[in-house]
Amino acid sequence: MLTVVEKVLFLQDVDIFQNTSTEDLAHIAAITEEVHYQTGSEIFREGEASDSMYLVIEGKVRLHRGDQEVMTAQKKDAFGTWALFDDQPRIVTATAAAEVVLLRIDREEFFDLLTDHSRITQAMMKTLSTRLRNIVGRVGIETTQRDE
Repeated sequence: MLTVVEKVLFLQDVDIFQNTSTEDLAHIAAITEEVHYQTGSEIFREGEASDSMYLVIEGKVRLHRGDQEVMTAQKKDAFGTWALFDDQPRIVTATAAAEVVLLRIDREEFFDLLTDHSRITQAMMKTLSTRLRNIVGRVGIETTQRDE
């Protein structure tokens, strides 16, 4: 089991928290839960209610829709991120591709934390908007290249 300090050090290297202060990371670390899954175990299923986000400490997680792989989450990757911001059903299934250790952030606990620490929301939204701009930029480039 990781200590709060070890969790903070881990969170500092996770891209979704790149704009979050160390002090705020300590608050986030305090609400995380370390969970373990064996190879082949289902972490969540497509269509289920979204209630938490996960961060990979060790191992790999396969994110897929049926047999179609969407991506593989590895060390320091976050998945299920949107679960913190909306209550829409999961759009993929997450399965442990290897023995995996994760940090789980529960949405309700996260909302409670944000009540007193709005800077966390600002930092995460900045990171998410940068990701979205990069995606839109790539799509625009790909569309332009196809049109040529």
